[in-house]
Amino acid sequence: MGLTKKRVDNLKVPGRYFDEHGLYLQVMSPTNRSWILRYERQGRERWLGLGAVHTFDLKEARERARKARQQLADGIDPIDARNKDRAVQALEAARTITFEKAAQFYFDAHERQWRNAKHRAQFLSTLKAYAFPMIGRLPVAAIDTGQVLRVIEPIWHEKTETANRVRGRIESVLDWAAVRGYRTGDNPARWRGHLSEALPAREKIQKTEHHAALPFDDLPEFMTALSQREGIAAQALEFTILTAARTNEVIGAKWDEVDLKAKVWTVPAGRMKGAREHRVPLSDRALEILYALPREKNNPFVFIGPRKGSLSNMAMAACLGRMWRDDVTVHGMRSTFRDWAAERTNYPNHVVEMALAHVIDDKVEAAYRRGDLFVKRVRLMADWAKFAATKPMELGATVLPLRKAER
Repeated sequence: MGLTKKRVDNLKVPGRYFDEHGLYLQVMSPTNRSWILRYERQGRERWLGLGAVHTFDLKEARERARKARQQLADGIDPIDARNKDRAVQALEAARTITFEKAAQFYFDAHERQWRNAKHRAQFLSTLKAYAFPMIGRLPVAAIDTGQVLRVIEPIWHEKTETANRVRGRIESVLDWAAVRGYRTGDNPARWRGHLSEALPAREKIQKTEHHAALPFDDLPEFMTALSQREGIAAQALEFTILTAARTNEVIGAKWDEVDLKAKVWTVPAGRMKGAREHRVPLSDRALEILYALPREKNNPFVFIGPRKGSLSNMAMAACLGRMWRDDVTVHGMRSTFRDWAAERTNYPNHVVEMALAHVIDDKVEAAYRRGDLFVKRVRLMADWAKFAATKPMELGATVLPLRKAER
């Protein structure tokens, strides 16, 4: 005998209770009861769930079982068909993901690849400023070339570098979406062989803007004025100039990177632009700055900011502003060092480039140059500190002797 509505209502003991044509009532507990259909497919027993008792009554369960048996009669496995339908529905739902959500997912997945906090923040901030207002709410699967051009074309001539970065970030997000199955087809934000045909090349329209640099002859006078200023930012700026380091390398410096006895500061690869460990020789004046700095027990940073973390990346620029030196930049001091080394010394170019931690573009040269020329750089940075400390009145008579040994 098949099941009845009254019997279904009263069955509470765990077990499987047969109805008809493979349909069973499965009782897991008094509150967990469902319908299942047993069938065989290619000699293999399978059980198809047909829904909970509180959702489908006996009559409805029998109808659902009948439709499943019809599929079997047509050579269709109802479990496989259901799984396929769910996969298609999931894919369609996934393809409705917006560009803005895709960008956030991409950022979350790749956030650690940006060693520089500023660059990390810029990824989403530039998309929020330029891309999201245009395409942020569109399904990522629907982004096409015309929509990409709507984002970048208005700023391509006036803000070429920013526009290209936005284009590259859109390209990355769309590549990620394609790999994840959220879109198909070519990437409409790619440059080569695509947008390159619609927009003029950057190098033809972009104005080269160099970081404002201090003429090296003016450095001693500047350093004299800087040494008279108080505060961590002024000390950090002087240290940055004496080491020819980048802003983020200095503000991120920690005491466990500094060996005061050996007079060396070792910047780990994770904080270097070239992703390679960099040893920085410390001149006597650079060491004096370090010895004079305050230390906090639970703060690992060398240059401590007002909020007890590291110094802000704008602190040194603000120091320049307080000195009324808006005509120069912190990064430009590296150019000052580079110009001084070229004009006033005979240190080889590759020694100076190593001091600046520049990446060697020539792969062959990079393969052979395995050392970091540290001993030569010790003398270079000592001479740089000596020049920086020259009294302005003595500058005209200051000419560093040529070192034959440096060749």
